[in-house]
Amino acid sequence: MSFANQALALEHLAKNASSMPPAVYDVSGDIDRDVAGLKLQAMGVGIDSLTDEQQAYLEGWHEGT
Repeated sequence: MSFANQALALEHLAKNASSMPPAVYDVSGDIDRDVAGLKLQAMGVGIDSLTDEQQAYLEGWHEGT
């Protein structure tokens, strides 16, 4: 998994280097999620998606603790 993350991060850097000022960057959350999803898929594990109601609850400030 680590090598997959590194390879995809390097690909992202190669494609976008001209628009990225010199700095230390975190691995993109999209890349991280893609690699994690592929690993889980290879293991036969899936992740549920939130329902619209759950998503609204998470994004709302009217309810909760």
